Amino acid sequence: MEIRANLQDNLPSSDLARIHDYLSRESYWAAGIPLDTLHRALRHSICYGGYLNGELIAFARSITDQATFAYLADVFVLEPHRGYGHGRAIVAALMADERLQGLRRWHLVTRDMQKLYAGLDFTELTQPELHMQKHDPDVYRRG
Repeated sequence: MEIRANLQDNLPSSDLARIHDYLSRESYWAAGIPLDTLHRALRHSICYGGYLNGELIAFARSITDQATFAYLADVFVLEPHRGYGHGRAIVAALMADERLQGLRRWHLVTRDMQKLYAGLDFTELTQPELHMQKHDPDVYRRG
């Protein structure tokens, strides 16, 4: 798999369509996300894509201030390409980006990929009672 950085700067429309299709139709965390919302989110993130034969098969992005904090988001590998280490590879490449070095904290939320992220040095929250959120899971459905 070839990994490309900085997709937010020059994302082909076919890749944007593929990312939107996966996130809006197949993901549990961004179901129904409007295309304009996704486009705005990507422009304000550091985005990486994984390609086989020129076709986007994996994606990951970081929402970050590039100094102290990064939130890992929207990581996916298309179904036919899972089980080959592409998810780990794209997240490792994103985390190795020079703009994301020396951060105090990385954060992510996952329902089912704890094993993958543990292999990249993520751990459970040590003090979850200190963390809070304002969560609106139906925001895209109301839009």
